[in-house]
Amino acid sequence: MVNLTIDGKQISVQENTTIMEAAAQNGIPVPKLCYLKGINEIAACRVCVVELEGKEKLITSCNNVAEEGMVIYTNSPKVRKHRRNTVELILSQHDCLCVTCPRSGNCSLQKVANDLDILEIPFRQELEHQPWNRNFPLIRNSAKCIKCMRCIQVCDKVQGLHIWDLEGTGSRTTVNVSGRNTIEESACSLCGQCITHCPVGALTERSDTGKVWKAIADPDKIVVAQVAPAVRAAWGEYLGLAPEDATIGKILDSLKRMGVDYVFDTCFSADLTIMEEGTEFVKRFTSGELKERPMFTSCCPGWVRFIKSQFPHLVKYLSTAKSPQQMFGAVMKTYFAQKLGVSPEKIYTVSVMPCVAKKAEREMELFYEEYAGHDVDAVITTRELVRMIRSAHISPDTLKDIESDRPMQEGTGAGVIFGATGGVMEAALRSAYFLIKKENPPVDAFKAVRAQGFNENNGVQEATFQVDDITVRTAVVSGLGNTRALLNKIEKGEVQYDFVEVMACPGGCVGGGGQPIHDGEELAFERGKNLYYLDENANLRYSHENPDIDLLYKEFFGEPNGHKAHMLLHSDHLDDLANGR
Repeated sequence: MVNLTIDGKQISVQENTTIMEAAAQNGIPVPKLCYLKGINEIAACRVCVVELEGKEKLITSCNNVAEEGMVIYTNSPKVRKHRRNTVELILSQHDCLCVTCPRSGNCSLQKVANDLDILEIPFRQELEHQPWNRNFPLIRNSAKCIKCMRCIQVCDKVQGLHIWDLEGTGSRTTVNVSGRNTIEESACSLCGQCITHCPVGALTERSDTGKVWKAIADPDKIVVAQVAPAVRAAWGEYLGLAPEDATIGKILDSLKRMGVDYVFDTCFSADLTIMEEGTEFVKRFTSGELKERPMFTSCCPGWVRFIKSQFPHLVKYLSTAKSPQQMFGAVMKTYFAQKLGVSPEKIYTVSVMPCVAKKAEREMELFYEEYAGHDVDAVITTRELVRMIRSAHISPDTLKDIESDRPMQEGTGAGVIFGATGGVMEAALRSAYFLIKKENPPVDAFKAVRAQGFNENNGVQEATFQVDDITVRTAVVSGLGNTRALLNKIEKGEVQYDFVEVMACPGGCVGGGGQPIHDGEELAFERGKNLYYLDENANLRYSHENPDIDLLYKEFFGEPNGHKAHMLLHSDHLDDLANGR
């Protein structure tokens, strides 16, 4: 243990504890902007400086370790003057139009400036304006960038994609897409982790709320919305709702109050995905097709973008099943349109997703009979949903629990856990076991695929299951840096699996790039626990027991992996790759 004094308080902390951590452990918060534990500890912003007795120059508290006998002042006149001057300089190169910023009220720079009582900027403002394609799902506003380098470090160290880099020198040093590429030319997976780790509003998703409001106002459109499993685990965080009160039924109620005509839970199409993907896995596994390489799940569009740009020779091992989002869109434009007796063109499909990559995935084309268009017309993130609730002046405490509309109402616990890393695998194995044995496994037989934390086993959860004389080797991985490492091991023959689930975001969709932002906090695995709780308490826990899925096959698709199902619920990834998608 190390003994030191901070702001007159004698404290004791473990060796190798930083001054910032030592202060925080004892109820003394030190402001910061660039710091991310284990990711960005470079002291670039200089906001966390403190005064060390006996030393003339101030020191940064985020990367200096507490030492025996230190006497530290975190709020001395010298510290306050320096910190204020630093923040004023940062503000002189920052677009301070907070009212129109998507991070207003949830911005670390705004909070630090407010705490320092900065009401005027004494320096001349010099803003940087780099061109950007505003139609791309990820938007960067260079005038708001504070050069903290968080986006660079998260993309490099966690996702391993190196999309961002520094350019220029001296005072003209700035952040931009690496290699002098445009964002469209880069290998960006659209995971959105740079957005959720940016302390200000320099990075955000393209807002599509205007498109949704326009469709709702159009008398010729029937607006049909679906809500992804992971959204229910996080949307209440911005609205002051406890996890047990932030139910999917209240999200559906909010959408109805906004004017959406029909509302559904994407858990329904997660069950549909399991029927298609589980059937496909059993066929490919029993035919011997997976002896050299495993079948990879295809639910995560960030992962699909990654494999197509980084490992194109492995694309043929992706499941051909569309994601639950796209499957639901296809069902809405066909089966549901027929139920309503309207043309597919009249249906406007909206997805509420925890993900930025889903905005790009919606560009997938759908061809059915005389219809040519898109499965999904608009995608909004969890953050955009909350903005729409607020703009509609809906008070969260007035929301009621309502059911999904029919005929696609039921969802199972297996569908709910899609939002957590390992959930797709567990749900698929529950039904794959049934397809092989014609009986249900114990419902928790495949819990071994559940990840306990992102850094555990380098983000990889391995498990082997025995079904009679059949051995199935599985792996679950989240985070694209971990995914690259795992694929390299598979390529070298160091590991061998039959079935692999990949999620681009650490912890899965619950940690997606469209989820609520809590600066410096990683909440994916806590949110995931909520989904597993909902699964444990669900009336139905096997996708193949969803009665509305059974009805859908009886009335429309015939059977899983049948001709009609392949036309509408599957995608040719190799064809997409050949056409640059």
